[in-house]
Amino acid sequence: MTRDEMDRLVNRHFQQEAQDDLEGVLSTFTEDLQHRCVGSTCGPLSGKEAARGFYRRLFADLRGEGVRPIARRYGEDFLVDEAEWTGTVADASFCGLAGWSGRATFRMLHVFELRGERISREELWFDVAALRAQLAPPARAQRGDGAAALGAATPG
Repeated sequence: MTRDEMDRLVNRHFQQEAQDDLEGVLSTFTEDLQHRCVGSTCGPLSGKEAARGFYRRLFADLRGEGVRPIARRYGEDFLVDEAEWTGTVADASFCGLAGWSGRATFRMLHVFELRGERISREELWFDVAALRAQLAPPARAQRGDGAAALGAATPG
């Protein structure tokens, strides 16, 4: 693929993500997709259908306001995209911060491997430190109860 073809495919993928278009996002993947959101509790996913649940949850948990492109790098069959996302996070489980929520701006790094005009592998990293600094932890940890903050049971 040429750089222009890579850009068109990845931009289409991102546009469909921004529109919460699940079927559109899935149409950018090969059937044997390898998908990994580093730090996510869902672990690596194999196959287009396995990615369906991840995106369904992601669309429920994020409301984007904008993305600022930072850089792109290209190889023969891969593209690396770095960007800054701004919006509202209902639940940051997608990056290992279950229950954390609020408005945030954070950087993301995507590594795409491409085959036959489709994405065959997507790996993404989120700036979890930025999310921790901007999001509110779950209400249970905010009560000031040290035992609750550590996850211990509290008297009802």
